Amino acid sequence: MNFEEILSEVKFEVKFGDEMLAPAIVQDADKHDVLMLAWMNQEALRRTVECGEMVFWSRSRKEYWHKGDTSGNVMTVVEWAADCDSDALLFKVRMHGPQVACHTGARSCFFKKCEK
Repeated sequence: MNFEEILSEVKFEVKFGDEMLAPAIVQDADKHDVLMLAWMNQEALRRTVECGEMVFWSRSRKEYWHKGDTSGNVMTVVEWAADCDSDALLFKVRMHGPQVACHTGARSCFFKKCEK
């Protein structure tokens, strides 16, 4: 099934905001921890859906970023959904490789704990 067929079966249309981007939250499908937040445009979403692995748009480098190409930390999509406004995406993934999502070497990008 190609991207257009997949999107025609989805019950929502993704609303890409400023700069035609939508936030993509990535969560471990089994452990349920939030791994990272990155950005997607329509082409990154198409590539992700078609290959079944996470592809993002790098705002700083202005290029597509297939997670794991250089690090080996590939994220395979298990399922995905949009929020109630269809302007943010949630991807549940299984990581392959070192189990590291963050460029700092941490499992999750959300490791900075805040005091109450």
